[in-house]
Amino acid sequence: MTIASPTAPPARQAPAGPAAPAAPTDLAALAARHGLTVSGARPTLPAYVRQLWSRRHFITAFATAKLTAQYSQARLGQLWQLMTPLLNAAVYYLIFGVLLGTADHVPDFVPFLVTGVFIWTFTANTITAGTRAISGNLGLVRALHFPRAALPVALALQQLQQLLFSLGALIVILVGFGQLPTTSWLLAIPALLLQAVFGTGLSMAVARVAARVPDVSQLVPFLLRTWMYASGVMWSVDKVVGDRDLPHLVALALRYNPAAIYIDLVRFAFIDTFTADRLPPHVWAAALAWAVLCGAGGFLYFWKAEEQYGRG
Repeated sequence: MTIASPTAPPARQAPAGPAAPAAPTDLAALAARHGLTVSGARPTLPAYVRQLWSRRHFITAFATAKLTAQYSQARLGQLWQLMTPLLNAAVYYLIFGVLLGTADHVPDFVPFLVTGVFIWTFTANTITAGTRAISGNLGLVRALHFPRAALPVALALQQLQQLLFSLGALIVILVGFGQLPTTSWLLAIPALLLQAVFGTGLSMAVARVAARVPDVSQLVPFLLRTWMYASGVMWSVDKVVGDRDLPHLVALALRYNPAAIYIDLVRFAFIDTFTADRLPPHVWAAALAWAVLCGAGGFLYFWKAEEQYGRG
């Protein structure tokens, strides 16, 4: 009799675990689907402009606060806004007007000189402020998210506010030396606005360079001093170019030096004896071109490094 062997029980299989999620094949698409963006990425230019415009109240408040605090530790306080360019003008008058005899060759030399010093100081201070726009506000840059261009723009606005405050003293000096207000004084408004755009663009360009190379802040004062002496602050550009046989390119560079153009436009507006024949041809077109070139160029140059500020 044959006895059938019992059938072996089937082997138990381990229960299948949960299926592993498929690895995403496109991380960018996954991030976009969930509204994620790269931290600190540079926004597009239109978006950046909109962000900057939305911070306009912060820019104004920051500029005003900086201006108020600038001389808070000095006994004379805000009077230094007037005294600094006036003292500079007094020194330049002694050296150039008296010792070198420039006053003998330039009509209304005191209004000519004081106007040049005040307008040049505006440009120089705006550019100098750009050297510390990022490095002087690193705590703010690293703590808060905002368009970094707000900082150099605010500092440039601070210098414009200071200039408007100082113009009161300039007007008193002009009237004291016989330059009575006329309709031509209104021409100073577009000239100063174009100069403000020009200076702000340069300030943003310098701010980017100084954020990367801090030593630039030590070099800028020497460059500005050289630029000042070439800008006709203490001497007449048209007289030097007309009286001397200069190479054509040198004469052209002196005439269309942007700092000299803005200074002479304000002189043309304020001083009766500074007539149109002392200005270079197409001077308003040149002033507009410099403002657009440096204003837009400086802004784009600064925006290109937006994600780098405050890092490293």
